[in-house]
Amino acid sequence: MDEAFLSRATERMRSICLTLPEATEKEAWGDVTFRVRDKIFAMIKSGDGRVSVWCKAPPGSQQVLVGADPNTFFVPPYVGPKGWIGVRLDRGPDWEEVDAIVRRSYRLVSPKRLAAMVERTSRGKD
Repeated sequence: MDEAFLSRATERMRSICLTLPEATEKEAWGDVTFRVRDKIFAMIKSGDGRVSVWCKAPPGSQQVLVGADPNTFFVPPYVGPKGWIGVRLDRGPDWEEVDAIVRRSYRLVSPKRLAAMVERTSRGKD
C-alpha cells in the first residue's frame, strides 16, 4: 500500500469530517475514525490492501450503491450487515460524492440538533 496516498486520503477525509459540528478524530483498531459524541460516522480502512472509508447508510442505500458501481462501493465486513457502505478511495473517487456520503452518515448518527445544522450535502441534496 502507498503510505503517501493513505496520508493524502486521510487529510482529505479530515477536511470533510472535522468541519462537521462536534466531530472528533480518534484512532481505533489501528484505523482513523471520525465520531460525533463518541458515535462513529466514518472510518478510514487500509488493512486489506485497499484504502477506503466506511460510513453508515440509510436502509436500502447500500444495495443501490453497490449495485450501481461495485468497483467503487462495497459491503464492508463487520458493519456491512448493519447497512454501512464502503467507498474505495484508492480508485480516484468523486470527492463530492464522498462528502455527501459522509454528511449523510453524520446526520444518521448525530443528535437531531446537530444533524439539523448540517446542510443536506455540499450540493444541497442527497
